[in-house]
Amino acid sequence: MPLKTLKRDTKDALTLEWLLHVKHYKLTLDKTRCVGCQICSLACPKEAIKLERQPKIQGQKAKKAVVDISLEKCNFCGVCDVSCPYGAIKLTLNGEHVLSVLDKESFPELIRDIKVDTRKCPKDCVECEKACPLSLIKISRIGYDGTPVEDVERLPLSQKKRVQINVEIQKEYCPTCRICEFKCAPGVLKVHKLIEGKIAIDQQKCPEGCTDCLDVCPITGALYLSEKDGKVHVNELFCLYCGACKAVCPVEDALTLKRTKINHTPVRSGTWIKALERLTSPVATVKELKARGSQKAKETVCRRFVLEERIR
Repeated sequence: MPLKTLKRDTKDALTLEWLLHVKHYKLTLDKTRCVGCQICSLACPKEAIKLERQPKIQGQKAKKAVVDISLEKCNFCGVCDVSCPYGAIKLTLNGEHVLSVLDKESFPELIRDIKVDTRKCPKDCVECEKACPLSLIKISRIGYDGTPVEDVERLPLSQKKRVQINVEIQKEYCPTCRICEFKCAPGVLKVHKLIEGKIAIDQQKCPEGCTDCLDVCPITGALYLSEKDGKVHVNELFCLYCGACKAVCPVEDALTLKRTKINHTPVRSGTWIKALERLTSPVATVKELKARGSQKAKETVCRRFVLEERIR
């Protein structure tokens, strides 16, 4: 049992702490990065995380759901840290970012598959930097002499060709919405979605004039207001299936969201299977288990084949 526990809730952060004899656990929720989605609350094995819907004020935009973490239930396992697609939660042990659930392979690491080919990047283009809805991309240019270049157009053609482009992406905070990929020049960026799924809005059940889901959606363009019918519609090309919209929808089943796949590193863990079932569905979980079984059988056959070849 901890010698002392602390919980602080400020405008920008929610902090929980366990102080033991030689260990100091600290869990921090960065409210500036948190979008009020459902992922951490569903992944938490202790049901320590809850979403609190904020009251709607007439004439104002809807506010994102607020995440609260119970100090009594939380055991500082780090599952919320690992599973947050926005990197809004961080667990430290004695000041170091230590995640035992990854070390013990009781939970997988989520895969943010983002590839950049700067050879195809136009010398004067900053479209991906401007397009990123979370401001996670920074483009810099280095001249032939190793100095930073602010304005490529002013350089002579001979020097312009030798300018090197550097695209920095804060991957630990990137939820892989793919907007940068589509805004950038062809072939420069390739983003594989972290979470796959389906989302739909029942226009018959959606209240007239309601834009609550659109108000809280963290990704510009994933939800949009149609000029034809004045209703909110979905662009699944950019949707993250995080559930921030679902958390504030005022009408049951007006907005349906199903996560069908989460890209992650291989892991064999009952903790992950239970979390996966809550995050997706029993059907999606069974599919993953079958796929894992098929892969294991394939690996066994390959090892046997290699062994037989050696014996021959």
